[in-house]
Amino acid sequence: MRLLVTGAAGFIGSHYVRTLLQDGYAGSEGTHVTVLDKLTYAGNRENLPASHPRLEFVQGDICDADLVDELLPGHDAVVHFAAESHVDRSVESAAEFVRTNVGGTQTLLDGCLKTGVSRFLHVSTDEVYGSIDEGAWTEEWPLLPNSPYAASKAGSDLIARAYWRTHKLDVSITRCSNNYGPYQHPEKLIPRFVTNLLQGSKVPLYGEGANIREWLHVADHCRAIHLVLTKGRSGEVYNVGGGNEQTNRQITEKLLELTGNDWSSVVRVADRKGHDLRYSLDETKIREELGYAPEVTFEQGLAETVAWYQDNPGWWKPIKNEGEQG
Repeated sequence: MRLLVTGAAGFIGSHYVRTLLQDGYAGSEGTHVTVLDKLTYAGNRENLPASHPRLEFVQGDICDADLVDELLPGHDAVVHFAAESHVDRSVESAAEFVRTNVGGTQTLLDGCLKTGVSRFLHVSTDEVYGSIDEGAWTEEWPLLPNSPYAASKAGSDLIARAYWRTHKLDVSITRCSNNYGPYQHPEKLIPRFVTNLLQGSKVPLYGEGANIREWLHVADHCRAIHLVLTKGRSGEVYNVGGGNEQTNRQITEKLLELTGNDWSSVVRVADRKGHDLRYSLDETKIREELGYAPEVTFEQGLAETVAWYQDNPGWWKPIKNEGEQG
């Protein structure tokens, strides 16, 4: 099998590619991977093996139709991770989110049509559903995004579905809950708090920390993605949840304990505009159809994640320093 994987110098995509190249998915041993990544601030070439014989790395933009059309021939499928993904950045400036997330997805889908690559796995997010006070979203729930980021991802989901319906492309969509694990950019909640605490800096908690998220280890998410790629039905959406809801305050408490700090290290900050209160996914479909279940418990995964950042300051300190200078 030969895959084109977009955005794979980022957090989730790089984990997926590393696992593929380690033959970590049964039945897909020997897979060749072409990575297409623009290497924005969130992409890091060091997240991928430098000279693996089954890896080709191409630095480029998914909005570049000529490049996409050149790369696609000979591939069996596209696994599409590439996206602008940070909510706070989208609140400040939405244009790049719309360009990359909607326009880039459309460019890839057009390229698949032109070159005969029929299988397309589109990686999305639970944020397209909006916010839910109780219960959990099924895949049939209406899309009600509340941030520019979420709206751009909802747009990309819909354009992907349209290419399945109109052009009969073999498209599947996954929508995951909040991911965590090693190699995650320090702008995200868990690595930001961990690295701040390791440096002796304060951590900024929005409001009272009452916002609730469902947490999923990146390894479990990537297993689900590969299951959907290889066994998922065309035209279908699959929710991928972690089954573990935590308030931001609870996450903060756990990280303080794991790093040996207390609440004096926390500073309250004004809440984000349009901050969704709660996310929760019903993942019955992927469990019953594809036999998926998370394997990494939150307690184990969080402790191992904190330990990884403790052991790898050489990876995250340059990123934090660059962000502070920028």
